Amino acid sequence: MSEQAGNHVRRTKPNPFATHEDFIRIVHEDMNGLYQLSFLLTGDHEKAEKCLVTGIEDCVKENRVFREWARSWAKRVIVENAIRELKPRPSLPKSSRSATVLPSSERSSNSSGHFDLETVLKLGDFERFVFVMSVLESYSHHECALLLGCSVLEIRQARLKALEELANSGEVASLVT
Repeated sequence: MSEQAGNHVRRTKPNPFATHEDFIRIVHEDMNGLYQLSFLLTGDHEKAEKCLVTGIEDCVKENRVFREWARSWAKRVIVENAIRELKPRPSLPKSSRSATVLPSSERSSNSSGHFDLETVLKLGDFERFVFVMSVLESYSHHECALLLGCSVLEIRQARLKALEELANSGEVASLVT
């Protein structure tokens, strides 16, 4: 009899995994931010919409992501879809500079930490992906390299090139690390 009583008093543990409702809530809460990420990566409204919609579908199907990681996962899925869509590849390096800090003479006097959308969209695909991923989304160089299928050195060079182009156009370069 005590065995039956023990079976009836099961504690229900909260599900630690994100549900499709969690992802739908995240999309509703952050639709603009997710679209902006997709657009910054693709540089094209149609491709951005395609990556966003496919990303939302992929997230809703996913059932093995911890709830606390769901927002980051949604962004990562969009990044992965954009990479598949554009297949950005590093260009051949034109200089041997390997530093990751711009000289102070190359830094913009504007220190607000914001970048002009048009200027970012003018970057080459690979440099734009690296800039968005490493600077705006704070992915590590190693993680960028894994996702983009290249070396950490190529990521560093592309980041430096992107920041140099932004600095030369008068944009902020104070986020260089």
